[in-house]
Amino acid sequence: MKSNRRYHHKRKFSIFYYFYIPLIMLFFYLPIIIIIIFSFNEGTSLVRWTNFSFHWYEELFKDRIIMEAVQTTVIVALLATAISTVIGTFGAIGIATYKRKRATNLILSINNLPLITPDIVTAVALSVLFAGFSMKSGFQTMLLAHIAFCTPYVIISVYPKMASMDKNLIEAAMDLGATSRSAVFKVIIPELLPSILSGAIMAFTMSFDDFIISYFVGGNTMNISTYIYASFKKAKPTVNALMTIIFLVLMVLVFLSTLLSMKSKGESMKRRKTHEKK
Repeated sequence: MKSNRRYHHKRKFSIFYYFYIPLIMLFFYLPIIIIIIFSFNEGTSLVRWTNFSFHWYEELFKDRIIMEAVQTTVIVALLATAISTVIGTFGAIGIATYKRKRATNLILSINNLPLITPDIVTAVALSVLFAGFSMKSGFQTMLLAHIAFCTPYVIISVYPKMASMDKNLIEAAMDLGATSRSAVFKVIIPELLPSILSGAIMAFTMSFDDFIISYFVGGNTMNISTYIYASFKKAKPTVNALMTIIFLVLMVLVFLSTLLSMKSKGESMKRRKTHEKK
């Protein structure tokens, strides 16, 4: 009986592994693969292949409007990433070192709210907030909005590492004459560096990829996502080339973020095993 159950269990798992997972992956990535393929199509058709060509990539870099949108996107993403990483890192350190567990759990719950709140709600709320302060929609409001929704991602990336850090390291640094400030920058920050970089990459990816919030608070300032939304109605082939580049860039960033996260978890596991042996 047990062998039959194991056989059926393995069979179900093999069906799931060899059929359902490839089907789901195909459903998700087939449209992207089609876009990548037709970005090298010489003709203007998005469904009929003619000849292989880099023509639309050349046209992409010649288009002034697209280049301005790319420049805005990169500047906003870099600034939002830098600012949100600083705020999120020190916020995570403060939350992790706070001694009241109930207050800590409450703060973490509040921090997680923007992650589960629909983007449309966040976008409308931020646009109303900026209007209440008589701020004209544009680059400034877009940057502030991106900082607001990127910071929680940095906190959830850095906080677990800070919470699991061996507090003896900080106490040892203080005993050796380090001030609170030097202990943060010479002990805590180096230990948190993989998690900080992972959070920064995540923040950059979220900022680079954002559309709904940018659309509501950006005004006449156009980034890549709002440009694609405006131009996709006209079916410009250069959009395929642009989306191919975006996909490759984001794929590399996600890969780096995953590697850093795995490295951080591996180091934590090693330290825990070493501590248990002692």
